[in-house]
Amino acid sequence: MKPFFFVSCLILLVIVAPAQVPQVSAGSIKQVENFPSKFVTARNVDVWLPHGYNAVKKYAVLYMHDGQMLFDNSINWNKQEWEVDETVNRLVKEQKIKDCIVVAIWNTGTGRHADYLPQKPFETLTRKQQDSVYFSSRTNGAGIFNGIKIHSDNYLKFLVKEVKPFIDSNFSTLKDRANTFIAGSSMGGLISLYAICEYPAVFGGAACISTHWPGVFTTVNNPLPAVFLKYLKLHLPSPVNHKIYFDYGDATLDSMYKPYQQKADAIMKQKGFNKNNWHTEFFPGANHSEGAWRERFDIPVLFLLGKQ
Repeated sequence: MKPFFFVSCLILLVIVAPAQVPQVSAGSIKQVENFPSKFVTARNVDVWLPHGYNAVKKYAVLYMHDGQMLFDNSINWNKQEWEVDETVNRLVKEQKIKDCIVVAIWNTGTGRHADYLPQKPFETLTRKQQDSVYFSSRTNGAGIFNGIKIHSDNYLKFLVKEVKPFIDSNFSTLKDRANTFIAGSSMGGLISLYAICEYPAVFGGAACISTHWPGVFTTVNNPLPAVFLKYLKLHLPSPVNHKIYFDYGDATLDSMYKPYQQKADAIMKQKGFNKNNWHTEFFPGANHSEGAWRERFDIPVLFLLGKQ
């Protein structure tokens, strides 16, 4: 059996099997199984609550993508996790960040790329370019989009118009932009950047970890990075009331990112971002994995939610 087929089967098992509530070592999880949506395919949404959570306090909210990869490695195909509960709980306990909850939105496996690839930049491509992206494949020859139309605009509507109102109605949250953040890695980093650009009145900060600037799995004759960067130049939110974090390594998939991140950094400077509202960090030797992101997750959390 080919490794990719095996991995794909595991991802699908996570999606079609009865919901698995992640086990955490700090705080607790409230799960909404198959959160219904008129915009996208239903998927699980896990809400992590810190120890001592109560309705007397008001909490900032960190929304994160690839939710099944964040808390419990026993439910994941690669047996890795971010250890989000341990990191956030520690930083709250040390009084280094705001009291917060984490909303972890699961991906649907086969539909992940269609959910996360920024739609508006993609649609500026010619039909021929769009087809070259849409019908491209992974390095092992497997498809990327699995016949699913790119619909990240609907994914963001799902977050902003359905998930956030539900969270704000059912949990004790600070609803304003200054206390609403979004984060993810790889394609999750790309969609986090797209989210803060598309909804600057909703999100006050974004963490774009190992941002997958190529969008697909090659840099050869790939038109996506150029249109992503052009979109960024036109749609970056104001540096006055937004924070954006980027990082990258130089191993495995991360080895592709440096030239694109440098161009993104130049745009950030041009648009008036500085060390107070923007941070890009390079991690030599870091690869593209949950293990690598776990090791440095405290850095973007401190940058976005750190107490002033």
